Amino acid sequence: MNHALILPILVPAVVGALLVIAARFDRVLARVFSLASMVAMVAIAVGLFVAAGDGSVRTYALGAWPAPFGIVLVLDRLSALMLLLAAVLGLGVLLYAINGWDLRGKHFHPLFQFQLMGINGAFLTGDFFNLFVFFEILLIASYGLMVHGGGGLRMKAGVQYVVTNLVGSSVFLIAVGLIYSVTGTLNMADLAVKVPQVPAADQALLQTGAVLLLLVFAVKAALVPLHFWLPGTYANAPGPVAALFAIMTKVGAYSIIRLYVLAFGADAGEAAWLAAPWLLPAALVTLVLGMSGVLAARSLAQMASFAVIGSMGMLLATVAVFTEQATSAALFYLIHSTLAAGALFLIADLVAERRGLLRDRLVLAPRFAQGGLIAALFFVAAIAMSGMPPLSGFIGKLLVLDGVRASAHANWFWALILSTSLIAIVGFSRGGSLLFWKPHAQPAAPASARAADTLGFVAVGGLLACLVVLTVFAGPVHAWLELTARQLYAPTGYIEAVLGTAGALR
Repeated sequence: MNHALILPILVPAVVGALLVIAARFDRVLARVFSLASMVAMVAIAVGLFVAAGDGSVRTYALGAWPAPFGIVLVLDRLSALMLLLAAVLGLGVLLYAINGWDLRGKHFHPLFQFQLMGINGAFLTGDFFNLFVFFEILLIASYGLMVHGGGGLRMKAGVQYVVTNLVGSSVFLIAVGLIYSVTGTLNMADLAVKVPQVPAADQALLQTGAVLLLLVFAVKAALVPLHFWLPGTYANAPGPVAALFAIMTKVGAYSIIRLYVLAFGADAGEAAWLAAPWLLPAALVTLVLGMSGVLAARSLAQMASFAVIGSMGMLLATVAVFTEQATSAALFYLIHSTLAAGALFLIADLVAERRGLLRDRLVLAPRFAQGGLIAALFFVAAIAMSGMPPLSGFIGKLLVLDGVRASAHANWFWALILSTSLIAIVGFSRGGSLLFWKPHAQPAAPASARAADTLGFVAVGGLLACLVVLTVFAGPVHAWLELTARQLYAPTGYIEAVLGTAGALR
């Protein structure tokens, strides 16, 4: 049994509990525990990533109950990739937070650990009921993190976020009930076996449940018209929390890729590629709306929020082609956009902490402390997020454009991707000009109390350095992702690893 598979869930769960029990009032001890846990999670994720590189699918049956009756964790190339991405982003965010942000609320560190537990569990679980459970764990933790530090606007955005996700959770349960009523299973591998066997009389229930699940995942992924909660939530969240939330939308994208390739893919009979007609138009509209929002944003955090929406549109539009080439391109762009969005939210917080009451609003103000260094970081992050050369965003968009060439909608893809890229460039140029260039004509503001923000700059620099590494090693990374996509579109290995050969042939 592969006991290492439980560690990405067990480590944050245990450390989170210890933080509540033993380090509630000791900030130094809390930081030590939290940072040690995060370093351990990075090491574990690297180990699992290397192990998954051999192409095998590993499983862990909790309580030794066999699938599909028991709870099973599954590690393949895709889940290993997502675990590593979450761990790297989480470490960067934590380094930023322990520079002072964690002092603004009592329970930052345990909530941070429990959210990572939920995220890791969502990437590892092999059945949809436990996907729901891990969704609720990460959402409950995110509710607390969202209002960390208080404030009226933050509380208002937090209430909207809670209500939206509670409705989504209710729809999730209805969808799961419909699918279970006709298949008798919620295990992902078993579902891939049972879906083609569903009789025509039950297809309506099956496909209704599948579409409702797509709706739930679209809420998590901020897909139009269910994106409305994200700009206010992310823009008003604390900077490091918003940066961690950059991986939250990817949980929705991961769930869409996992379900609608594995269980509703080419072998699903009447329900084959069920998501494509719904996903593609919504994703293309999301791309246009998100990048238009970058141009119209009134604050740097709001700009980053709309950039997240636009990047999810591009990601899911590429996924909606449902080919190996398009999916590998989408996964490359997923890695890039997560790191770039996390860096942008942290940069927005660096700006807000130095501009007094104006915070990160895109209006003229006096120069602020370390403005030149922050401007350089923003310049790199903006280039990355808008997809300009030479960074990984440009490579990601080239891969996407190449990956969708065979699609019947290739002309729409090319036109919208190129035009929205131009809109994003103009939007980021406008924001950078207002924040960093035009203020040079005005006298400098008094030095900020947080002028020496060493860990903050280390965290942002680390995330941007990851983008540089992704650019330099784009070839090997994309080759690894091509193998990941090939594994996804040949699900026999996944099914046999979870169910065994006999179960896969039922």
